[in-house]
Amino acid sequence: MRESVMPNRAAGLLDDTAARDYSHKLRLFSAFAEPELRHAVAGLGIEPGMRVLDAGCGTGEALEWLAVEVGAQGLVVGLDLAGAHVTAARARMPAGAAVLQADLIRPPLAAGSFDLIWAVNTVNHLRDPTAGLKLLASLLRDGGRIALGQSSLLPDMYFAWDARLERLTHEAVHRYYRERYGLEEHALTGVRSIVGLLRRAQLRDVVARTYLIERIAPLRPADEAYLLEAIFRGTWGERLRPYLSSDDYDQLTHLCDPQHRHYALRRPEFHFLQSFTLAVGSI
Repeated sequence: MRESVMPNRAAGLLDDTAARDYSHKLRLFSAFAEPELRHAVAGLGIEPGMRVLDAGCGTGEALEWLAVEVGAQGLVVGLDLAGAHVTAARARMPAGAAVLQADLIRPPLAAGSFDLIWAVNTVNHLRDPTAGLKLLASLLRDGGRIALGQSSLLPDMYFAWDARLERLTHEAVHRYYRERYGLEEHALTGVRSIVGLLRRAQLRDVVARTYLIERIAPLRPADEAYLLEAIFRGTWGERLRPYLSSDDYDQLTHLCDPQHRHYALRRPEFHFLQSFTLAVGSI
C-alpha cells in the first residue's frame, strides 16, 4: 500500500474536498452513538487476523473498535479524503493500524487486500455511489464483505411532544440542503437505498439490520453535546430561519437554547430516537 495525498478539489455530492473539516461533528457523533456502533461492529463476526478497511474513517474512532476484533495478528486501515480527519485519526489509531489520505474512488490500495470493508455515512457523499461500491468491492478477497452503514434512514424524533414542529424542522433542513447544494429531492432520500446499492454493485447475500439509538432525559454529557452542538447549533440554527415562520423559528430557538426555560434537552419528557442501519453484502 502507498500513501497518496489528494488535491484540494470538489469530489463528492456535497462538494467534499481534502480541505473540508467535519472533525468536531464526527467526534461528537462517535461519542454519542458509540454503544450502538460498537454493538454493530461486534455483530459482524470479525475474526482475529482479518484485514479490515474503514472507508471514510473520519476521526478514527472505529479504527479502535475494529482493531479489538482483528487482534494483534490482523490489520486495520483507515482511508479518508479530508486532511483534518486523517490527522485526527492518526493521532488515535491503534498499534498496527494505518491511516491513508486519499479519494475513495481512487484508493491507493491493491485489489483483493481486505476481508471486510466498513463504510459508515460515507457512500452517500459520492456522486456515483454504485460505482464507488463496485470499486470498494474490488478491494475485497474472495468471500469478503462490505458493511455499509447509514444513520437516520427513519426520521429522527426530537420533540415527542410536538410532532408538527418536528416535521416542519425536518422539511426546513431538506429545503436548506436542496438550495445550498442544488440537489434534487431524490439525492437527499437516496441514502435510504443502501440495500439496493449493495445489490446494484453486484454484492450477494445482502442482509440488513437497524439499530435504534434511543436517549431519554437526563442525558449523558456526550449525548447532550452531540444534540446541542452538532444538531441544534451545527445543523439547525440561523440557516433554518428562511424556511420557518417567525413564530415557529422562535419556538425552535427557545427549545435549542440551554439558557431558556423550555430548553428541550432538559425537559423531563425529552425522548430522542435515531436509527442506524447496517447492510452487509459479500462478493
